[in-house]
Amino acid sequence: PVVPPRSDASHLNNPAPIYPAISRRLGEQGQVLFNVYILANGTVGEIKIRRSSGYPRLDGAALAAVRRWRYLPARQGGEPIPFWYVQPIIFELNR
Repeated sequence: PVVPPRSDASHLNNPAPIYPAISRRLGEQGQVLFNVYILANGTVGEIKIRRSSGYPRLDGAALAAVRRWRYLPARQGGEPIPFWYVQPIIFELNR
């Protein structure tokens, strides 16, 4: 069985995307879904937008953040492997 990657491990220090100020003023909210190819060393190899938030500013802010993230890589038989992972990023004004 494959154990999927993780981005939430505390030692990874992945910063949340910066909510664009103009998007806050305009009330823009939404969720971006990315297909992220995570390499066996935990770095991001490739990112594709799977579903847009509907706002290019939010999509761009999310993309800039995820591109810099590190992951605990997927594992199969205890060995790290490259893996396509669906990464959601949520922008909510009340968060």
